[in-house]
Amino acid sequence: MLVKIGLVQNRCTASVEENFAAAVAGIREAAGRGARIICLQELFRSLYFCQAEDHKYFELGEAIPGRSTETLSALAKELGVVIIASLFEKRAPGVYHNTAAIIDADGTLLGKYRKMHIPDDPLFYEKFYFTPGDLGFQAWDTKFGRIGVCVCWDQWYPEAARLTALRGAQILFYPTAIGWHPSEKEKYGERHHSSWETIQRGHAIANGCYVAAPNRVGLETPEGGDGIEFWGQSFICDPSGQILDKAPADADAVLVTEIDLDAVETQRTHWPFLRDRRIDAYGDITKRLID
Repeated sequence: MLVKIGLVQNRCTASVEENFAAAVAGIREAAGRGARIICLQELFRSLYFCQAEDHKYFELGEAIPGRSTETLSALAKELGVVIIASLFEKRAPGVYHNTAAIIDADGTLLGKYRKMHIPDDPLFYEKFYFTPGDLGFQAWDTKFGRIGVCVCWDQWYPEAARLTALRGAQILFYPTAIGWHPSEKEKYGERHHSSWETIQRGHAIANGCYVAAPNRVGLETPEGGDGIEFWGQSFICDPSGQILDKAPADADAVLVTEIDLDAVETQRTHWPFLRDRRIDAYGDITKRLID
């Protein structure tokens, strides 16, 4: 089964309205070019506010379902496309999540994925804002294929990719916000980006599925200082880890790439990693360390 998937890579501004409009424009462009499953970057409505710990940013939180999902559901139905939208979910006062909403081509909100792994690093102070996800790793049957969704920091964890694939996901989507500290770019920039891309290509190989990662782009300094230079380079790779399409490092982009979902079954039967798993020997994986 052939299907085109789309990734929207945008620069963000301080205006939620401008960012939302840019995302909608990107969805419309992708759909106009034939994309049937379209994924937005992580927290696309705003600047990446996790560069600072400030209670004012909780005002960006919203309910799911809510205003954003209602707007995107209507758009999905109008265009006949699946939309994956990364949002700052306000679940209750004091309980917020970094959540991806999955909307089918008829406008139905199929479900949501709450980011499981929450980082706490310089300029990525997400533990201040986000409660760890409690919905587990999931996959959804959409009109155009069975998809799984994780979010950004999840992409470093083979366990997350594996458990999502074991639920039958043919495509793993990773809405992302990752970039360089400008002061470190010259020394570490190439290896940081290479590590990020390589591990996700590895997930595709190990699980015999497509991987698609839309990333932010541009320098963001919401609290002053050097900020983060998001490295863009959104990409789509096939079940053998080969990159099919990649966005630039310094510009907005809408990727639209045709994939063959039948290749997932072919890859998994010719390279039967799932068959040969020794599930009887993996009990220690649930331990923090093994003595």
